[in-house]
Amino acid sequence: MTDAQAAIFRKHTGRRALPTTPAREGWLVVGRRGGKSRIAALVAVYCACFRDYRPVLASGERAVVMVLAADRDQARVVLGYIAGLIESVPMLARMVSSRTAEAIHLSNRVSIEIHTASYRAIRGRTVVAAICDELAFWRSDDSANPDTEILAALRPAMATVPDPLLLCISSPFARRGALWQAHQDHFGKDGDPILVWQADTRSMNASIDPEEIRLAYERDPVGAEAEYGARFRTDVEVFVSREMLQATVISGRLALPPVAGVRYVAFVDPSGGSQDAMTLAIAHKEGDVVRLDLVAERRAPFSPDAVVSKFAQVLRRYRITRVTGDRFGGEWPRDRFRAHGITYRVADQSKSEIYGAFLPLLTSARVELLDHPGLVAEFLALDRRVARGGRESIDHPRAGRDDMANAAAGAVVAATRPPGLLLLTAPTPSGPTDGGDCPTCGGRHPYARCPFAAPTGEELRRSGWFYR
Repeated sequence: MTDAQAAIFRKHTGRRALPTTPAREGWLVVGRRGGKSRIAALVAVYCACFRDYRPVLASGERAVVMVLAADRDQARVVLGYIAGLIESVPMLARMVSSRTAEAIHLSNRVSIEIHTASYRAIRGRTVVAAICDELAFWRSDDSANPDTEILAALRPAMATVPDPLLLCISSPFARRGALWQAHQDHFGKDGDPILVWQADTRSMNASIDPEEIRLAYERDPVGAEAEYGARFRTDVEVFVSREMLQATVISGRLALPPVAGVRYVAFVDPSGGSQDAMTLAIAHKEGDVVRLDLVAERRAPFSPDAVVSKFAQVLRRYRITRVTGDRFGGEWPRDRFRAHGITYRVADQSKSEIYGAFLPLLTSARVELLDHPGLVAEFLALDRRVARGGRESIDHPRAGRDDMANAAAGAVVAATRPPGLLLLTAPTPSGPTDGGDCPTCGGRHPYARCPFAAPTGEELRRSGWFYR
């Protein structure tokens, strides 16, 4: 390296000694629009076209340069850069024997393939190089820590290859997961065969408009520091630890059947059927403990009417005639559930508030959850964020989902509330003979049991309604 190059190396790796051997793994923590995918494509082309792996391949076997991303569309971006590099050089273009939407097959028995971030896609292949794109934002329904699971499956696939290369590139996010752990373990360590490089957007790509970055910092300093400054976010933490959650999971319990005399409550997370799943959860309280009885999920695509009909059958088995859900779809959930004899009530808490009320039940071990891997994974993936002004929000990470977790937490929290209360209007000289609007459901039913969860005492006091 020249003196200028050495200074850049030291600045972005935290190392003082210059390397004398190639790195076995490279971890690039780089700001948005820093050219990460183009760099990854260049490395992939070099590994695929300029190295000979035939001595370690069995008859009929092909070596694979694998590009993994959160979804295929994102992986195709890298594949597009790779194809452009190969096609722009006639010598390399002649090496292409065939090409599909998801692979480029070369005449030297090497294939460049794209895959979604799944440990299943890796097994059975001889991987000579792997490009893990935007690792900090991978998600999976099969594991609470998908990045570590995928890397654990990837490294054995590279074990028989001389000098394989694992290149993980991403903008940073929360201080957890494989990217954060690699930064903690290997950044600034002289002589370490695992190299971690951390650089802001402008250091990697001087062509980006500095005004765009300045405005981003002005709008959201914490978010911009991660997106463009390549710093891990300090305002995003895990909602619940694995140990705490696992302590509430009853091993082997997949569901609980309905029992006579038990009061059950239900929460539904509706969906239009094209993208998100539609989920239903049922719970009941027994003493001081709330038990989750059932979680049902229907993944997209599906017919919303058909799913509502199926969920209504399940609700009737548990003698449930009222279900709570969010404001999705306006009047649609109310109308469809009403057609099956089920009253749909809009939740009086936001999703973050429901998770906030659910957390004390976890910490005090007053909830029993089902042994459902997908449900556990969604809870463990939840992020807790604190915005400017101190407002806290709890939600799934970007490109993630929490349909089952939302329904389960909603049902558990609803089960802790007392049954609907007897309500009446404020007394008048002639007595409470005239009904008023119920502060909970808006109905007119003096001396009648409100069909929904009870409001708070303060809400009752303000509205002129009283407990009877």
